[in-house]
Amino acid sequence: MADPITVTTVADGVARIQWQGEPTTDALRQAVAGALTAHTRVEALVGIDDRSAQRAATWAGLLKEGVTRGVTVDGAVTDRVVYARVRDDQPVDQPEGFRSLLNSFLPRKRAISQMLVRDPDGRVLLCQLTYKRDWDLPGGVVEVGESPRLAVQREVEEELGLDLEPGVLVLTDWLPAWSGWDDAVCLVFDGGTHPPSVLARVVMQEREIRDVRFCTLEEVDELAADFTARRVRAAVSGARPYTESGR
Repeated sequence: MADPITVTTVADGVARIQWQGEPTTDALRQAVAGALTAHTRVEALVGIDDRSAQRAATWAGLLKEGVTRGVTVDGAVTDRVVYARVRDDQPVDQPEGFRSLLNSFLPRKRAISQMLVRDPDGRVLLCQLTYKRDWDLPGGVVEVGESPRLAVQREVEEELGLDLEPGVLVLTDWLPAWSGWDDAVCLVFDGGTHPPSVLARVVMQEREIRDVRFCTLEEVDELAADFTARRVRAAVSGARPYTESGR
């Protein structure tokens, strides 16, 4: 009976492992280990909907790297999940190696940090962005390894030239997947109350910010997307610490 696991050299130092059916975890692990004695990297391309093969790749110690799109397999253009292991990866029977394995496939959530800045009349600071029609609170995406609190301070300084200390977290708003975006969690921090004269200190990042001003809640409803307006109102009211799309 032919071995259902095959290992093929596809580039200098790179092996590709394939299997038929459901080989045992031990057999796959041995094949991966054997391939790494002669290669620096071993990889597997697994079907998007083939959960069984994805589990097999994971428990064989291959880390999920992402999705390669538009590859031709058996004459058909399709997408494949890429799993791989390199020779220097920590063994999966060691704590660090096992954590890296889990980290490669467990869900990750995009985080956005925004700042609620108000004037003495209760108006809210909004930014008109260059890349969309709707106005929004100042802030942006949290970088990998960055704290949300530091992220919003950095974004406000980069976009508006204002050094504002973030205060308490006033709202956590979950945003469902929408128009090509994955879902995300938006954290709104209190930016304090400042006189309208603070606008004179604004230095807009021209690539991202077209205008900035204090707006009444009625103006927020007119200028912002509906879910942003709901988020602003929820943050201002402080009645709920958690919302979903502002609700």
